[in-house]
Formats: sequence, structure tokens, C-alpha cells
Amino acid sequence: MIRTATADDVAAVAALEIGNLGIDAWSEGLVAEAVAGRLPTLHVLVAEVEGEVVGHAVASIVADVAELQRISVDRAHRRTGLATALLAAVRELALGGEADRLVLEVREDNAGAKAFYQGEGFAEVGRRRHYYKDGATAVVLSLGLGRRDGAVGG
Repeated sequence: MIRTATADDVAAVAALEIGNLGIDAWSEGLVAEAVAGRLPTLHVLVAEVEGEVVGHAVASIVADVAELQRISVDRAHRRTGLATALLAAVRELALGGEADRLVLEVREDNAGAKAFYQGEGFAEVGRRRHYYKDGATAVVLSLGLGRRDGAVGG
């Protein structure tokens, strides 16, 4: 089940951050701020299986652009469709926020994630050298979102 994160989910989301995003993880304090709505453009979603938070996504939606800032799934629950479900929920949020495209950064050396996003229709639009704390390059990907009014984003 995908749902909006609550204060009760902060520790689990922070643990997912550390376990999956390493030195680039958000602190528990930053997660708490986002979940509490004190970072107004951010939306935090969680994936829950049998009452346990096993994945999360964070999206920022500002005007016509939505940015997937974080997405992770616990290793034991990967390849079960949770990342796809989280991404679908982010797309819905983006459309509801009037965004016409969804952008994200992915590590250049993360072949699995790049393949996942390519399979979801994302295309490379740029690179950001030394983007991650360890100096790795980020590949910037974008996906046009079909508008509910019939217009197509791009």
C-alpha cells in the first residue's frame, strides 16, 4: 500500500535513507520537517507491507515541474513492484499539482536504477558532475506527463 507519510513513519523513512542512500541520506530531522509539512513543496510517500514501512519517495512540486528527490525500497522488498507503485503515486501527485514533467537525478554508476527509469519512459536531459557527496556524477532524467486536459507535457 502506498500512502502519505505521517509522523509515526519518520524513523522508518530515516532508516531507509541511511540503508539505501548512504552518505547522501537525509537526516531524521530533515525527514521529520518534510513529513510535518514544514518544507512546503515536498510530499513524502511510503510503501507499506504488512504494517511495515519498506519504501519511500519524496517529490517536490513547484509550478510546472515535479522533481523526484528520493526513492528507495528495502532490499528484501525490491523487485516486487513497490518502486513502480511509488513512482506512479508521485506521477499522480505531480499531475494534481499541475506539473507537466517529472525530473530526477540518478547516479551515473547505478545501472539498475537507470534501467528502471528508462523502462518507465524517462530520457536523459543532462548531467551534473560531482553532484553526490562522494563526487559521483548525476544523470538528469525527465519524463513528460500527459495532462488530464488532453495537453501533453514535454
